[in-house]
Amino acid sequence: MPPTNREAGYIWDMLDAARTIQRFMAGVRFEEFLHNRRLQLAIERCVEIMGEASRRVSDKLKAEHPEIPWGRIISQRNAIAQEYDDIKQERMRLIATVHAPALIPDLEAILPPPPPIE
Repeated sequence: MPPTNREAGYIWDMLDAARTIQRFMAGVRFEEFLHNRRLQLAIERCVEIMGEASRRVSDKLKAEHPEIPWGRIISQRNAIAQEYDDIKQERMRLIATVHAPALIPDLEAILPPPPPIE
């Protein structure tokens, strides 16, 4: 079953955040990431958006798409929001360079096509 319009918006938010992360991290070495507070905060914000959007997706849609680690995405958002003083930048870089880009094709696959322009 395709996502509702509202859920499609949440999937789009997740996809946009994952693509933004991928774009921001292109060519960035770990040492650069560790010394770029602006980039760290941008990545954290995108991860938060992904987690909040994931939280809003219905349980039914989540069950239909177990290839997306909904619970882990939500947990990471919660960790950033609630344990902001103990964020591990090594973990954030792994999310930014491995996990978020890997989600892009899965999110694209469940996003319905846009309505035709009349």
